[in-house]
Amino acid sequence: MFQVRIHGRGGQGVVTAAEILSVAAFDEGRQAQAFPSFGSERTGAPVVSYCRIDDREIRTREPVMAPDAVIVQDVTLINQVDLFSGLSPVGFVLINTSRTFAELGLAELYDRFPRPHLVTCPATEIALEHVGRPLPNAALLGAFASLTQQITLEAVQKAIRDHFAGAVGERNAAAAAAAFDAVVTLEEEFARADTD
Repeated sequence: MFQVRIHGRGGQGVVTAAEILSVAAFDEGRQAQAFPSFGSERTGAPVVSYCRIDDREIRTREPVMAPDAVIVQDVTLINQVDLFSGLSPVGFVLINTSRTFAELGLAELYDRFPRPHLVTCPATEIALEHVGRPLPNAALLGAFASLTQQITLEAVQKAIRDHFAGAVGERNAAAAAAAFDAVVTLEEEFARADTD
Protein backbone atom coordinates (compact mmCIF):
# COMPACT_ATOMS: atom_id res chain seq x y z
CA MET A 1 0.00 0.00 0.00
CA PHE A 2 1.21 3.49 -0.88
CA GLN A 3 0.03 6.18 1.54
CA VAL A 4 0.00 9.92 0.89
CA ARG A 5 -0.51 12.78 3.32
CA ILE A 6 -1.32 16.21 1.89
CA HIS A 7 -0.84 19.33 4.03
CA GLY A 8 -2.22 22.72 3.13
CA ARG A 9 -4.64 25.40 4.19
CA GLY A 10 -8.38 25.61 3.86
CA GLY A 11 -9.33 26.89 0.42
CA GLN A 12 -6.25 25.52 -1.39
CA GLY A 13 -7.93 22.35 -2.64
CA VAL A 14 -6.22 19.94 -0.23
CA VAL A 15 -9.29 17.72 0.04
CA THR A 16 -9.92 17.89 -3.70
CA ALA A 17 -6.31 16.85 -4.39
CA ALA A 18 -6.71 13.63 -2.41
CA GLU A 19 -10.03 12.90 -4.10
CA ILE A 20 -8.60 13.42 -7.60
CA LEU A 21 -5.56 11.29 -6.77
CA SER A 22 -7.77 8.44 -5.57
CA VAL A 23 -9.95 8.63 -8.69
CA ALA A 24 -6.85 8.57 -10.90
CA ALA A 25 -5.62 5.42 -9.15
CA PHE A 26 -9.06 3.82 -9.37
CA ASP A 27 -9.22 4.60 -13.10
CA GLU A 28 -5.97 2.68 -13.52
CA GLY A 29 -7.55 -0.39 -11.92
CA ARG A 30 -6.18 0.03 -8.42
CA GLN A 31 -7.93 0.34 -5.09
CA ALA A 32 -7.92 3.81 -3.59
CA GLN A 33 -9.25 5.77 -0.65
CA ALA A 34 -9.26 9.50 0.12
CA PHE A 35 -10.49 11.45 3.13
CA PRO A 36 -9.74 14.71 4.94
CA SER A 37 -8.99 15.59 8.55
CA PHE A 38 -10.21 18.95 9.71
CA GLY A 39 -12.62 20.46 12.18
CA SER A 40 -14.74 23.56 11.81
CA GLU A 41 -11.77 25.66 10.76
CA ARG A 42 -12.21 28.53 8.36
CA THR A 43 -10.41 29.31 5.13
CA GLY A 44 -6.67 29.56 5.73
CA ALA A 45 -6.54 27.14 8.66
CA PRO A 46 -4.27 24.05 8.38
CA VAL A 47 -5.95 21.10 6.68
CA VAL A 48 -4.72 17.55 6.08
CA SER A 49 -6.06 15.02 3.63
CA TYR A 50 -5.02 11.45 3.00
CA CYS A 51 -4.93 9.07 0.07
CA ARG A 52 -4.15 5.37 0.01
CA ILE A 53 -3.40 3.41 -3.17
CA ASP A 54 -3.08 -0.36 -3.35
CA ASP A 55 -3.59 -3.31 -5.67
CA ARG A 56 -5.72 -5.03 -3.02
CA GLU A 57 -8.78 -3.97 -1.07
CA ILE A 58 -8.02 -1.28 1.51
CA ARG A 59 -9.59 -2.09 4.85
CA THR A 60 -7.95 0.46 7.13
CA ARG A 61 -9.74 3.76 7.71
CA GLU A 62 -7.56 5.66 10.17
CA PRO A 63 -5.48 8.75 9.31
CA VAL A 64 -2.15 8.15 7.56
CA MET A 65 0.45 8.24 10.32
CA ALA A 66 3.30 6.60 8.36
CA PRO A 67 3.10 8.08 4.86
CA ASP A 68 5.17 7.05 1.88
CA ALA A 69 4.81 10.55 0.46
CA VAL A 70 4.08 13.99 1.88
CA ILE A 71 2.78 16.82 -0.28
CA VAL A 72 3.04 20.32 1.19
CA GLN A 73 0.78 22.81 -0.57
CA ASP A 74 1.72 25.78 1.65
CA VAL A 75 5.29 26.40 2.87
CA THR A 76 4.07 28.59 5.73
CA LEU A 77 3.13 25.34 7.48
CA ILE A 78 6.78 24.28 7.79
CA ASN A 79 7.24 25.80 11.24
CA GLN A 80 3.63 25.25 12.37
CA VAL A 81 3.01 21.55 11.72
CA ASP A 82 5.22 18.45 11.99
CA LEU A 83 4.91 17.79 8.27
CA PHE A 84 7.34 14.90 8.04
CA SER A 85 6.21 12.94 11.10
CA GLY A 86 6.21 9.20 10.44
CA LEU A 87 7.48 9.56 6.86
CA SER A 88 9.08 6.38 5.56
CA PRO A 89 12.92 6.49 5.40
CA VAL A 90 12.56 6.04 1.63
CA GLY A 91 9.61 8.41 1.46
CA PHE A 92 8.95 11.24 -0.97
CA VAL A 93 8.60 14.92 -0.12
CA LEU A 94 7.00 17.36 -2.56
CA ILE A 95 6.79 21.02 -1.52
CA ASN A 96 5.00 23.80 -3.37
CA THR A 97 7.74 26.44 -3.70
CA SER A 98 10.41 27.70 -6.06
CA ARG A 99 12.95 27.71 -3.22
CA THR A 100 15.33 24.86 -2.39
CA PHE A 101 15.15 22.70 0.73
CA ALA A 102 18.22 24.52 2.08
CA GLU A 103 16.57 27.91 1.52
CA LEU A 104 13.51 26.61 3.41
CA GLY A 105 15.70 25.57 6.35
CA LEU A 106 15.15 21.89 5.56
CA ALA A 107 18.64 20.88 4.45
CA GLU A 108 18.70 18.15 7.15
CA LEU A 109 16.17 16.24 5.05
CA TYR A 110 18.99 15.50 2.59
CA ASP A 111 20.53 13.29 5.30
CA ARG A 112 17.24 11.54 6.18
CA PHE A 113 15.77 10.72 2.76
CA PRO A 114 17.06 9.81 -0.70
CA ARG A 115 17.88 13.07 -2.42
CA PRO A 116 15.93 12.32 -5.63
CA HIS A 117 12.85 11.82 -3.41
CA LEU A 118 12.96 15.47 -2.27
CA VAL A 119 11.45 17.90 -4.75
CA THR A 120 10.17 21.43 -4.75
CA CYS A 121 7.78 22.56 -7.46
CA PRO A 122 6.48 26.11 -8.05
CA ALA A 123 2.92 24.80 -8.30
CA THR A 124 1.25 28.09 -7.37
CA GLU A 125 3.18 29.87 -10.13
CA ILE A 126 2.27 27.10 -12.58
CA ALA A 127 -1.39 27.35 -11.54
CA LEU A 128 -1.40 31.12 -12.01
CA GLU A 129 0.06 30.69 -15.49
CA HIS A 130 -2.30 27.92 -16.64
CA VAL A 131 -5.42 28.28 -14.48
CA GLY A 132 -5.32 31.98 -13.65
CA ARG A 133 -5.80 31.32 -9.93
CA PRO A 134 -3.31 30.44 -7.13
CA LEU A 135 -4.68 26.91 -6.57
CA PRO A 136 -1.70 24.51 -6.61
CA ASN A 137 -3.49 21.18 -6.12
CA ALA A 138 -3.78 20.01 -9.75
CA ALA A 139 -0.22 21.04 -10.56
CA LEU A 140 1.08 19.22 -7.49
CA LEU A 141 -0.68 16.02 -8.60
CA GLY A 142 1.22 16.19 -11.88
CA ALA A 143 4.45 16.68 -9.94
CA PHE A 144 3.49 13.77 -7.66
CA ALA A 145 2.99 11.51 -10.69
CA SER A 146 6.43 12.40 -12.00
CA LEU A 147 8.18 12.11 -8.63
CA THR A 148 6.73 8.84 -7.35
CA GLN A 149 5.60 7.08 -10.55
CA GLN A 150 2.73 5.62 -8.52
CA ILE A 151 0.24 6.96 -11.04
CA THR A 152 0.49 8.15 -14.63
CA LEU A 153 0.12 11.74 -15.74
CA GLU A 154 -2.63 10.61 -18.12
CA ALA A 155 -4.66 9.17 -15.23
CA VAL A 156 -4.19 12.36 -13.22
CA GLN A 157 -5.29 14.49 -16.16
CA LYS A 158 -8.36 12.33 -16.78
CA ALA A 159 -9.37 12.55 -13.12
CA ILE A 160 -8.86 16.33 -13.21
CA ARG A 161 -11.03 16.66 -16.32
CA ASP A 162 -13.69 14.47 -14.71
CA HIS A 163 -13.71 16.67 -11.61
CA PHE A 164 -13.53 20.07 -13.32
CA ALA A 165 -15.74 20.47 -16.37
CA GLY A 166 -14.80 22.18 -19.62
CA ALA A 167 -12.12 24.82 -19.88
CA VAL A 168 -11.38 24.73 -16.14
CA GLY A 169 -10.54 21.03 -16.40
CA GLU A 170 -8.35 21.60 -19.44
CA ARG A 171 -6.43 24.41 -17.76
CA ASN A 172 -5.87 22.33 -14.62
CA ALA A 173 -4.77 19.35 -16.74
CA ALA A 174 -2.27 21.64 -18.48
CA ALA A 175 -0.97 22.79 -15.08
CA ALA A 176 -0.50 19.15 -14.05
CA ALA A 177 1.49 18.46 -17.24
CA ALA A 178 3.69 21.52 -16.71
CA ALA A 179 4.46 20.46 -13.13
CA PHE A 180 5.14 16.88 -14.29
CA ASP A 181 7.73 18.25 -16.73
CA ALA A 182 9.24 20.53 -14.07
CA VAL A 183 9.92 17.54 -11.80
CA VAL A 184 11.52 15.60 -14.64
CA THR A 185 13.88 18.54 -15.10
CA LEU A 186 14.75 18.53 -11.39
CA GLU A 187 15.40 14.77 -11.46
CA GLU A 188 17.74 15.27 -14.41
CA GLU A 189 19.59 17.96 -12.43
CA PHE A 190 19.96 15.54 -9.48
CA ALA A 191 21.33 12.86 -11.81
CA ARG A 192 23.86 15.28 -13.31
CA ALA A 193 24.92 16.48 -9.84
CA ASP A 194 25.46 12.89 -8.68
CA THR A 195 27.78 12.13 -11.63
CA ASP A 196 29.91 15.27 -11.13
